[in-house]
Amino acid sequence: MSSKVLVSLSSEVQEFQLMQGEDARETGARLGLDVEVVFAESHAVVQIQQLFKAVHAPEGERPVAIIVEPCVGEAFERVARNAVRAGMGWFLVNLRAAYIDELRSAHPEAAVSMVGADQVEVGRIQGRQCRALLPDGGRVLGVQGPADSSATHERAEGFAETLGEGFEVRFLHGDWTAAGGDRAVMSWLRLKTAEAFQPDIVVAQNDHMAAGARRAFTTNRPDWAEIPYLGADGLSRGGQQAVNDKAFAATVILPSSTGPALELVAAWLESGTPPERQLILKPRSYPAEADLQPWDGS
Repeated sequence: MSSKVLVSLSSEVQEFQLMQGEDARETGARLGLDVEVVFAESHAVVQIQQLFKAVHAPEGERPVAIIVEPCVGEAFERVARNAVRAGMGWFLVNLRAAYIDELRSAHPEAAVSMVGADQVEVGRIQGRQCRALLPDGGRVLGVQGPADSSATHERAEGFAETLGEGFEVRFLHGDWTAAGGDRAVMSWLRLKTAEAFQPDIVVAQNDHMAAGARRAFTTNRPDWAEIPYLGADGLSRGGQQAVNDKAFAATVILPSSTGPALELVAAWLESGTPPERQLILKPRSYPAEADLQPWDGS
């Protein structure tokens, strides 16, 4: 059987995506898999074309499995069905999709699975970080991901569940990029209602948007800039470095999903047994939650 695996990621501009690509290559080499990593320029049409090219390749050139993190909320159901009918495994990372259960039921012999961090727990961690930094409550400006992303909704769910009383929250939508976080805050600052809501903390659903939001405040409302910022992804040279440099108060470290997905592919190829429906990976706070102290501006 072929050992070729296609790993389709959204963008080679985002550090988290680059990290997942590198993890895929390293894990594939360790497991003896022929891993090809492609990026979709954050464009759904480009990603769909890449995926269909693999699915409809000549039989001897097709990958045995596809690992994909869609660059939009749509989870590429049509591509997935075509891939499974062609005998390929389909592994969706960092996104949930209802059609996965339907595919598994219709093709019980197929390798169809979802792999990703516990997104609700990411939100819970940010809620606990927020309470640790502002134990007396306050005003929260939240910068969320795209409205069509399951990660956006699950992180928001966990955050609301854990934050509790004593906080007034306003939410903006970004697009997971620093530029998107900047634009979201800039658009909000132009509203008359913004003047009456000076935030005590900014909680962004990833580090890029946290950095963009901080840049917007620093440039346009420097009197509001010296507040704590929370992010997520937590790369060593990204969110963790921002915490160490005191640009962020905290972040959430998310594990790469591509390496664990490739482990599932290797186990399936060896045993012939399809993987479980999903593999949930555990995120963690940086700094550790026990080390967070009430924010004093330093």
